[in-house]
Amino acid sequence: MTYRVVQWSVGGVGRQSLRAIIRRREFELVGVFTHTDERRGRDAGDLCGLDVVTGVMATSDADALVALRPDCVVFTSVGETRPKAARAQLADILRSGINVVSSSMMDLIHPPAAPPSVAQILCDACEEGGVTLFTSGIDPGFSGDALPLAALQICERVDTVRVQELADYGTHADPGWASPYGFGQPPDAPAPLLAPGVPTLFWGGMVRLLADQLGVALDGVEEFCERWYTPEGFDVAIGRVDARTLAAVRFGVAGIVAGVPRLFAEHVTRMRPDMAPDWPQPPPGRRSVHRVEITGRPDVTLELGLDGANDAGQGLVATAMRLVNAIPAVVAAPPGLVSAPDLWLRPGPGLMDSGPRP
Repeated sequence: MTYRVVQWSVGGVGRQSLRAIIRRREFELVGVFTHTDERRGRDAGDLCGLDVVTGVMATSDADALVALRPDCVVFTSVGETRPKAARAQLADILRSGINVVSSSMMDLIHPPAAPPSVAQILCDACEEGGVTLFTSGIDPGFSGDALPLAALQICERVDTVRVQELADYGTHADPGWASPYGFGQPPDAPAPLLAPGVPTLFWGGMVRLLADQLGVALDGVEEFCERWYTPEGFDVAIGRVDARTLAAVRFGVAGIVAGVPRLFAEHVTRMRPDMAPDWPQPPPGRRSVHRVEITGRPDVTLELGLDGANDAGQGLVATAMRLVNAIPAVVAAPPGLVSAPDLWLRPGPGLMDSGPRP
């Protein structure tokens, strides 16, 4: 079967998903949406760095793309900073009878944990269009569902589950990666991602998904956050970090079971590997890793390392591929909002080369 696909937005993640859609034989690219004047009218191959002319030009005409009636839209437009606009676009696409795989609106990673008002609008749109919406990424996303669920399959008893991202963000050349955490800022500076309620909004769904899969009831969730300030200034790819400013943060969400914190989604994020040396670290030779630690019988540690780069490149590829590889399962799924355990996710048939590719 060939799936007709529209790529919606061509930013960091969208550029990677667009490459895969063009290169894979099971997909037919029929349209590309862009918000920017600079990309409008350019060929899809040019937009994602492939030496191929597809004949599909980027457009900002959303209605024209919806009218193409693709099987699926890969929606990678930013949603966290423009939630109302992103939600409205998603609802319009779904109501039109088009399935969506999305890296936006990360509070929808586990739909039952999403704000009811948001979930209801999109659930109604899915029902009206008879289609499915799957939201995912790496973290939150793959690291909080596929990794722990794989590890849990070999356990007799589970006491705690801790899902961690241990990452050196100083290697990112984009300063935009620093500001949400308040990196390089003094103690009284705002840090939007660490504000009360925000970690639960983005990572609470991972904890609730694990609770549902384990068949335990949560008393609730609790946020935690520790900050580490550097005694000396230094420069990294992301920018200048002055003395006495934030250089590392450890934060997350804990799920409370029978009065005890037992399920954790945790980030340990640094500007340099030697910052906050007493906190959990990636294994030697790695700057970043996603780790699942299970205590029980047996104790299990499972790690995901995205090799090949010390920057966001491999993470962007992985985020995009979680969406692209899910398209067949999402198209086949019953209408509604779904998460990974609702789908039969498997490798795409076009992953291994068996002939020429663009």
